[in-house]
Amino acid sequence: MSQYKSVKIEKRGRIAIVRFDRGERLNAFGAGLIKEMTEVADSFRDDLETNVIVVTGTEDYFSSGADLKDDTYWNTDRSALERRHLIHGGGRLCKAWEELPQVTIAAISGLAVGAGCAFALACDWRVMDRDAYFIVPEVKLGMNLQWNTVPRLVTLVGPARAKRITLLCEKIWAQDIFDWGLVDRLADKKGQSVELAIEWAETVASFDPLTVRMVKEAITVTASAMDRGLSFADADQSMLGSSLNAALRVMPTRGG
Repeated sequence: MSQYKSVKIEKRGRIAIVRFDRGERLNAFGAGLIKEMTEVADSFRDDLETNVIVVTGTEDYFSSGADLKDDTYWNTDRSALERRHLIHGGGRLCKAWEELPQVTIAAISGLAVGAGCAFALACDWRVMDRDAYFIVPEVKLGMNLQWNTVPRLVTLVGPARAKRITLLCEKIWAQDIFDWGLVDRLADKKGQSVELAIEWAETVASFDPLTVRMVKEAITVTASAMDRGLSFADADQSMLGSSLNAALRVMPTRGG
């Protein structure tokens, strides 16, 4: 039996397939799922037998984003320090997956919204069903973009398209995402993204793992050398912004 509530891990030789499924809320990333997926990444860090990891949600959806109904972050019974630690959990999750020595491939079906997009961007490659789509709605919801997403997004698609994705908050279908270079391969049939991801995984897994790991690390470090310095405070900004908005809502109006 899996030690995780929402995650199952399947091993196929040197390939691992990680499936996350909360069974509710379209796989929204609540505190529990974030914790489990971070622990999963940590479990692979010293794994010398696994060369490639394919990570996916369900056949119907990847993730609907951050679980805004999870009061773990906003519970006022917690201290500000505790809430800050929890809010930074998404950034730690993406960092853990980005820094894995194995090659990681996100296989995306259905929707990938907000935090779901952020998590997928932390993987090396993205394979997507043609009928799937991305939405990054944070600005529309009055929220700051977190999880160190902005520098990753700019690296992949450039500043103009990064602004289009984040500021227009549009539904962007797989073909457009592929044309922009945000997704690396398209699957024609629903759920086929996992099969195509495994095809690439089998190719990489057949190579010398030492060489693969060294080259992957060299590219990741080169591409992300400035990321931490550019986005280390994104969660703090979101936390402070939410606190300010809450204070303004209860502030008496002039003459009140």
